[in-house]
Amino acid sequence: MNTFAAIRKRLTDSVFPLLLALTIGALAGLGAVFFRWLIGVETGLFWSGDNGFLLQYQLAPSWLKFSAPVMAGLALGPLLAWFAPEIRGPGVPEVMASLALRDGIIRHRVTLAKSFATATFIAAGGSVGREGPIVQIGSSIGSSLVQLFKLGPDHRRLAVACGAAAGIAATFQAPMAGTMFAVEVLLFDLEVTSLSNIVVAAVTGTVISKLFWSDETVFHIPFFTLNHPAELLLYFGLGIGAGLFSLLFMAFVFGLTRLLDRIKVPAWLAPAVGGLVVGSIGLFKPEALGVGYATINHILHGHVLFGGALILLLAKLVTTGSCVGSGMSGGIFAPSLFLGAALGSAIGSLAQILWPDTPLSPAHYALVGMGAVVAGTTLAPMTAILTIFELTYNYEIVLPLMTACIPAIIVVRLLHGYSIYETKLLAQGIRIVRGHDANRLRKMKVRDFICRDLEIIRTLTPFHDLVQQVLKSPFPHFVVLDEHDHLAGVLTLRDIRAQLADPAYDGEHVVAADLMHGEVVTVAENQNMEEAFHLFSSRNFSFLPVVAVDDPRHVVGCLKKDDLITAYNQNVLKEQMPTSARWICSLNNESKQSCDTIQSTKIQK
Repeated sequence: MNTFAAIRKRLTDSVFPLLLALTIGALAGLGAVFFRWLIGVETGLFWSGDNGFLLQYQLAPSWLKFSAPVMAGLALGPLLAWFAPEIRGPGVPEVMASLALRDGIIRHRVTLAKSFATATFIAAGGSVGREGPIVQIGSSIGSSLVQLFKLGPDHRRLAVACGAAAGIAATFQAPMAGTMFAVEVLLFDLEVTSLSNIVVAAVTGTVISKLFWSDETVFHIPFFTLNHPAELLLYFGLGIGAGLFSLLFMAFVFGLTRLLDRIKVPAWLAPAVGGLVVGSIGLFKPEALGVGYATINHILHGHVLFGGALILLLAKLVTTGSCVGSGMSGGIFAPSLFLGAALGSAIGSLAQILWPDTPLSPAHYALVGMGAVVAGTTLAPMTAILTIFELTYNYEIVLPLMTACIPAIIVVRLLHGYSIYETKLLAQGIRIVRGHDANRLRKMKVRDFICRDLEIIRTLTPFHDLVQQVLKSPFPHFVVLDEHDHLAGVLTLRDIRAQLADPAYDGEHVVAADLMHGEVVTVAENQNMEEAFHLFSSRNFSFLPVVAVDDPRHVVGCLKKDDLITAYNQNVLKEQMPTSARWICSLNNESKQSCDTIQSTKIQK
């Protein structure tokens, strides 16, 4: 019986997640195919003809060009405001929030609502991308499937990541980029065993897309070559420019959002306001509308040089910022590629003007710029590098990509600190710090997790007595109090070892006050664990003295860094415990009484 249970457990642990990933990858791939088909159908409804969005748009009457984005905003505004507000914007931040706050639970309605809303905005000329929505659509499919089978939070989180990876992979037919996107952007605390499942989903999504789009190439990529190592300096400058422009892009998007909130534009009306801007610019620069892949291909063929590239850069910045900032449903991945191509072409063209005798190609800089701006906006450099690499399959582009992408993310991290996805979450009051949802930490109070069993040392304790006390103590750090029981400092084993190693040490006339650190960083017992987390991460402490609320000199205990991490993990585990306990009991044939005991037991450090 034990052998059968062990085999059953191994099958459950290994085979079932792979089958689940395979299924989610196939469904997410089909979802991407359906979404692309829906965009095509709605484009045909808005603009007559079948020659692609840009040509059909240019042939349409001016009144329709202007009014189509506005009508789409008016029609879909109530849907975004009341029926499914989580489909507003790029889609990726909402997936991140579902993983951090709801263990991967996404409402079933998101799949169809996101598909319909984004397809309508894109078809009407909205300057948004389809990759972010496909991520949310794929994640929603994965979450809904796991909820249907009533699986636990671990399976749900993995299913969301698999759906996201499959969606990106199917869009670009790039399984490595899809996998890295899920790892780099969505999953901050990735277990190695989960990676194989994500890869399976990404590969499956790619295979499904190839069945429908086998002859289709997203971009017509020019042959790339690095003419001279000194050219890397130009790519480095392009990376810095991409980082600065990424910040400008984010400032425009969220600045418009704050402006609309300040002047109290209703949420249901805001997309129509964005549509007014898009419709106006579309009358003069239609290339800046829609997903923009046709224009990107035009740039990659070297047909757009310095002046034209700058105009496209400005027009796309305004149209995309107006769409995303006003709350339209659509992604920023494709607009980032567009902006990067225009920026790279402008810089490459300028370099060609300055050094006409060198074999510089603006198309090469456009290609690298695509990756650099994506890296700057998403702070996901490996995703950006792998996306461009899988589009070219040219190893020679990897070094210029790295040279441009790394300074782009450094500039954004130094001057802002967050990706465009994290910035949207911050605007909603959701903060995710180093893989931990800060909102969970914010709800946890320091007083509930402090250690009150303190090892106290007095300021006047002689060094010999101090050593004897330390040798008997299990603690590596000590709180030092004065004669009034007020906090005077802290003392660690490192301080004592330094004194013992001093050649001039004679053991006399040395007391604890001579060795302790008098400038002590403390945390009050009524503070939350997020504030303590920031102190630990910024100061590299292993513990913090905890003081009373009404008297910052009175020590009531200490908070250890390990205890904070354990408390966070236990908080997450509490939501998973009932499912996990039932699963363990079913494998081991535990009695009902034992199962009840398992479910009610809290893990103690």
